Parts: sequence; structure tokens; C-alpha cells
Amino acid sequence: MSHNPQAIPASTSAKSSRKGWILLFLAITLTLPGLYLRLAETLENPLPPATASALLLGLTMVGAAFLLAWASDVAQLDVSRSFAFAVLAVVAVLPEYAVDASFAYRAASDPIQGEYAIANMTGANRLLIGIAWPLILGLFWLATNRRKSGFEMARTNTMELGFLAMASLFVIVIVVKGMIFHSPGFFGRIDLIDAGTLVSIYVVYLLASARQPQEEPHLFGPAAAIASLGKSKRRIGVVALFLFSGTVILLSADPFAQNLVKTGEAFNIPPFVLVQWLAPIASEAPEVVVASIFALRNAPLIALTLLISSEVNQFTLLIGTLPVVYSVGLGRPGALPFGELQVTEIFLTAAQSIFAIVLLSNLKFSHRGAWALFILFAAQLSLSEVKHSHQVFGAAYIVLAAILLLTNIDRLKGSFMLLPATLKEFLSPKVMVITGALIGTGVLLTLLY
Repeated sequence: MSHNPQAIPASTSAKSSRKGWILLFLAITLTLPGLYLRLAETLENPLPPATASALLLGLTMVGAAFLLAWASDVAQLDVSRSFAFAVLAVVAVLPEYAVDASFAYRAASDPIQGEYAIANMTGANRLLIGIAWPLILGLFWLATNRRKSGFEMARTNTMELGFLAMASLFVIVIVVKGMIFHSPGFFGRIDLIDAGTLVSIYVVYLLASARQPQEEPHLFGPAAAIASLGKSKRRIGVVALFLFSGTVILLSADPFAQNLVKTGEAFNIPPFVLVQWLAPIASEAPEVVVASIFALRNAPLIALTLLISSEVNQFTLLIGTLPVVYSVGLGRPGALPFGELQVTEIFLTAAQSIFAIVLLSNLKFSHRGAWALFILFAAQLSLSEVKHSHQVFGAAYIVLAAILLLTNIDRLKGSFMLLPATLKEFLSPKVMVITGALIGTGVLLTLLY
């Protein structure tokens, strides 16, 4: 495969190159207000009202999201698309890590913060599947002038779906295990053994992603301009964009969420709702914007692959870091406890994920499937105040997944292929050593506790 700039199917004229650099400059300029606000906060200078600050910080993260999209495009010249998106997902989801890690750390001295950590994590995951996935198909429908009612997924997407299925099933195991071995006064827990297992799944996912075949990306605009620099400068530019965008997102996420919460409080929105739904809207904004850019470019498969990769990231690495950060705050190895409400929230989130996986197991994403994801999400959100509604919706997701399997032979075959294909990735000696070390560390620390 040729990776020289001439092989890139994009215009290399001076005019288009200038336009690409101008757009790149504008995106970087868009990030400056957020950086200024952080500097002003550090220097204790006067800050704008919460609403204005939230708007400026939101624009900052949008600018960073554009930079991430272009960097991930160019990165595909050197690594597989799956691996590029796995890295992109880590960078784009940094705000979610920052918010959840803050809650988990504070939970060591204030248990209700642990409930907020679970609420934020479950809200973020349900928003991605219930809104962002259907949004991608809707934007693609608009981008094609309403000619396309769906799209076919790539065979390589089986890998992402398989790891998401494994993580979702293990999260249900965590719920059951936590209920059996829960701490006094609580209904469940996530311990360091769970952390080691989930981080192991993510490490293996990264290794599997790196082995996926490379595909020549279709570059244009700023991505084509960066790619025209030559191999060394191009790689330096991609790394610089990832680092800069990640730093901007990390610096902007917490104040953005805080100002958004303050704006919500002005309208008397309850704290739990703010943590579970409003804060995740802020923290998930970068990756959703990046995915939306791809969908509007008539590349819905790339957009959906990115969002699935983000789900894998959050179901493994994000959840796995919670007991680690909690232990740091505690000053010793410990397990993050949570109450009965959080058990229900985790179960509902995992059940929604399993339903979505089964829906896509035939490697097709249709308008009917997108509407199913959105309507079910909207229904459980609107009925969230009804007693036991989340248990009912969690069970409904599982029942509907079973119906999909029994009524569609392609989905049945596809689903049965997911876990065996994923489990094969754990069989190499190198992978077994890595996963054994991570899980063993969790076991040892738990026994010490």
C-alpha cells in the first residue's frame, strides 16, 4: 500500500491546500477562548457569567473535536482505522474520565459522590447508544439527500462489537457479584479484581485493533494539507494535534460541566439529573461532534465505528479506573460501593448495550434500528420517575434482544460469532501474560484489603 501524499485521493492544488491550512488555523483559534478562561481562573481574574462561560468552553471543545477528526484521518496512513479510532476514543472521552475520576476520588470521604460517579458513567453510555448512534444515521440520511435508509457495516466491525459484548456481559457479572459480596450499608461494589479484568479487556482490544488491516483514507481539506507535509512532518503533526486537542479537552471539560450545571441549577434541575444527563452531554460532546463530522461527510461507518470504540472504552477502561481512583482517595486498596439505585442503573445500561449489539450483529444499521434505539431510550428517560421502571426497561431490552435473535437468522449467526472471535484474541502467550498480570494485581490488592 502506498502512503505517499500523491496516493491520497484529494486535491493537491495550492488553492485547496491553502483552504485546508486556513480551516486548521480557524479550528485552533476556536480553542483559544477556553484556554483563556482557564488561565483567567488560575490567575483569579474576573470570569464571564456561567452561561457565557459554558458557551465559550463548548465552542472550544468543538474546535478541538475538529482537530481530532482531521488527526484521526491522517493517522490512518500509518495505522489501522480501528487502532486510530481506539486512540481517538481515549482522547475524545477524556472529559468523561475527568468528571468520573473526580467523583470516584471524592467518594472516599463522601459516599454520595460514588453514586454520582455511577450516575455519570451510566448516563454517558446510554446517551451514546440512545441518541448518538441514531443521530449518525439521521445525519447520513440528510447528507445523502434522504436517499439512504441505512448502511452496511464492515466485517472488521465484528471485532469492536465482540469486545463490547464481552464488556457488557462482564458488567452484569459485576452487578451480580457486587450484590453477593457487597459492603455493609450498600447494595453492590466494583473492586480491583473487576478493574484488572476490565482493563485487560481494553488492552487486548487495543492489540487486536492494531492488527486490523490498513485502509487508504480519503483525505481532503486540513487532513490532506497535513498529509502533504511528508512522512516525518506528517507524523509529528498528527501527534501534536492529538496532544493539543486532548489537553484542550481535558482543561475545558470540568469547567464546562460545572458552568453547565450552574446554568441548570438556575432552572431548578435536580443534582442527580444534572450529573447523569447534563454533565455527560458536556463530556461526550467532543466524540459526538467528531462522529457527526464523519457522518455529514457521507462516512457513517467511520462515525459509528468511532462511537462503538468509545462504548468499548467506557465499558472497560472508564469503569475499570473507578475503583483504582477510589482506592487512591481512600489511601489503601478498596472497592467502590454503590446503592440499590445504582445497581439498577448499571443493569439497564448493560442491557441497552446488549440490545444494541444484537441489533447490529447482522452488520446492518437501518432506520428501523435507529428508531428502536431512540424510542426505547426516550421512553425509559420519560418514565424514569416511575417506580421500578428501569428494572422493567432493562428486562425489556434483554427480551427484545432475544426476539431479534430468534426472528433473524443473520443476527443469530452474527451474535454467536462475536464472543468466540473475541476470546481468540486472549489466547496468545503475550496477551495471557499481560491479562494475568493485571488481574493478578487486582486479586493481590483485594486480598491485602
